[in-house]
Amino acid sequence: MSALRNASIKSSSSISYALARIFSYPSASPARKMSTECKFVQAPHKLLVIPGPIEVTDEVLFANAHPSMSHMSPDFAQVFGDCIRMTRQLLYSKDAQPFLIAGSGTLGWDQVSANLVEPGENALVLHSGYFADSFSDCLQTYGANVDQIKAEIGGAVKEADIESALQAKKYKIVTVTHVDTSTAVLSDIKAIANVVKRVSPDTLVVIDAVCSVASEEIQMDAWGIDVVLTASQKGLGTPPGLSILVASQKAVQVFENRSTPVTTYYGSWKKWLPIMKAYENNSAAYFATPPVNLIYAFHASLTQIMQGSVSLEQRFKLHQEVSRRIKKAAEEVGFKGVPLSEDVQANGMSALYFPDGFTASDIVPRLLKKDVVVAGGLHASIKDKYFRIGHMGVSVVDPSRGDIDKIISAVKESLAEAKASKL
Repeated sequence: MSALRNASIKSSSSISYALARIFSYPSASPARKMSTECKFVQAPHKLLVIPGPIEVTDEVLFANAHPSMSHMSPDFAQVFGDCIRMTRQLLYSKDAQPFLIAGSGTLGWDQVSANLVEPGENALVLHSGYFADSFSDCLQTYGANVDQIKAEIGGAVKEADIESALQAKKYKIVTVTHVDTSTAVLSDIKAIANVVKRVSPDTLVVIDAVCSVASEEIQMDAWGIDVVLTASQKGLGTPPGLSILVASQKAVQVFENRSTPVTTYYGSWKKWLPIMKAYENNSAAYFATPPVNLIYAFHASLTQIMQGSVSLEQRFKLHQEVSRRIKKAAEEVGFKGVPLSEDVQANGMSALYFPDGFTASDIVPRLLKKDVVVAGGLHASIKDKYFRIGHMGVSVVDPSRGDIDKIISAVKESLAEAKASKL
């Protein structure tokens, strides 16, 4: 546990976790200041470094414990509106339309499949891991004709192959997983969008950015991206439960001009678009109850990301530096990255093959005993050969916590202990 966490725990050791939350509330503070006037500290816990959910700050967790509020109240409407505006700014967009809806990141697939692709239309899915198969399945469920271009394990789809596919057939959308959590492969979405705009300008560019927003740069307007879908629990540093999708005005127009009814109820933009517009105008509206407390937590995290001492540009640079540091340290003792080359390595996570002669049972339980929680393999073809580490959000931008040092030390020590046990 880091020195910072030790100090925090000592300061609150006389009261329980639940009482800490109760006693921390400033009794007369205005509702919107709840997330900034925080004396709350988290209970002791293992360091969570899977590729999401990730560690969250005390301020974010405190905001999640906001007293119950009406989703129709003016105070909440202002907070929700702020979240919409900051989400747009985070993606460097001036006019794209955010949709903040209760659900997991998976709900973003449903929104794209049901609102932008009509039954019988073509979708091209770029495959760099497990999540492309899932997105394909979702699109097919709603009636799309899906083609995939599959990269080899650890690789990204080549631009020339994308160009050839677009020249051979007309596609309504092209989807790409910016960072596939199963392989830690980073796709060059700027280059992909350029290919699509040049070869098939009417085709929408859809980015599954669940594991990349706030840890990888995404310039939505400048790069010509039409949809960015993500979730709250990864780089955005908020507890799980919020589906976040941002659609360009081009995508919204495609939705408005569709010739067949939307094929979903809960995820229909016909329902949600007026709700989002109302909240951005600081006026509450109702279709389905939003996750009020989670919106407060998201607001606290966005405020730290967009208005904190670390700029967005610095945030991305820190993620790159930490990524290189962790990967280098792991490789020095015998681990090997799943991505085939440095230019396709994600900056917010690492996927590492075990050294020869070792398996997950040799390493992962030892990490857990050192209070470091990592993720096992996910890609079916290599599932038992590797493990995954998430390094994003507060663990990266606040070095005083010591999270990155703890990860590196634990990985090295766990491997050394595993080697010793086999002698």
